[in-house]
Amino acid sequence: MFSVIFPGQGSQSVGMVKDLYNNYTYIKDLFKLADDVLGYSITKMILEGPKEELDLTKNTQPAIFLSSFSIFEMVKKESKLKLSDAKYFAGHSLGEYSALAATGSLDFESTLKLLHERGKSMQTSVPKGTGGMLAVLGADIKEISNLLNENKKKYKCYIANDNSNGQIVLSGLNSDIEKIISDLKEKNIKNIKLPVSAPFHCELMNKATLHMKDKILNTKLQKPNNIIISNVTGSEIQEVDEIKELLIKQIESPVRWRESVIYMIENGVTNFIEIGPGKVLSGLIKRIDKTVKINTINKFEDLNEIA
Repeated sequence: MFSVIFPGQGSQSVGMVKDLYNNYTYIKDLFKLADDVLGYSITKMILEGPKEELDLTKNTQPAIFLSSFSIFEMVKKESKLKLSDAKYFAGHSLGEYSALAATGSLDFESTLKLLHERGKSMQTSVPKGTGGMLAVLGADIKEISNLLNENKKKYKCYIANDNSNGQIVLSGLNSDIEKIISDLKEKNIKNIKLPVSAPFHCELMNKATLHMKDKILNTKLQKPNNIIISNVTGSEIQEVDEIKELLIKQIESPVRWRESVIYMIENGVTNFIEIGPGKVLSGLIKRIDKTVKINTINKFEDLNEIA
């Protein structure tokens, strides 16, 4: 039994899916449609850069979706694997939108528009350069939750991603991030500041939530053809109203990726297929459960491993 999973922000790179773009007309057609929908050349940005433009979240989000969806289409057309047989579809943060598009819940054009708006609103939710994110390595969720609760008068940081055993990401204003770094250093807990310009997945994203609420509610969704695992709940969703409600909540809620993976494994999944640029999710799953099989597909040659 397998699940199909899609990556989020951080998996992008200039030149991703270039080989697919050069070799398959239907991928070129998707890129052309994306340019038309967005009103600028996301194609040029993905294939040529510059990296600084691609890394702006208003561009990153539609770019990762377009790349992931292109790979998904390539697998459907060039492989005997029936992705529709997957027990679950899931994605990390914006990857959940890729999962919804892949299961027929969201159409391609609507997904691009929503992610472009989502990226713009998240980027401008706090003044540029005032917020950030911190990866905390080697500590569990309980230890970090206790640290935040014990020091809530000293600093206000939030758990943004519960990614895997020993990898938690925090969000907050930079002034608070610096204070918690000091405390983590005292406890010999390793941490790395992430190269992002906004504190995603916490209440500092409230302006983005308000901006996106009506856009999500007014977007037409269908019931997905497969069961989706929600980032917000770490469990199954399939009804349209609930999907919309959780997409709105997702902007300020922590990504419960570790719990999502555990839920899928406990419900019979023994193989994960990551579709999209990079191998970020595959690495996280290995830290959660070393016994499951993981396939990463981001180029044609990867299909040989799942034949």
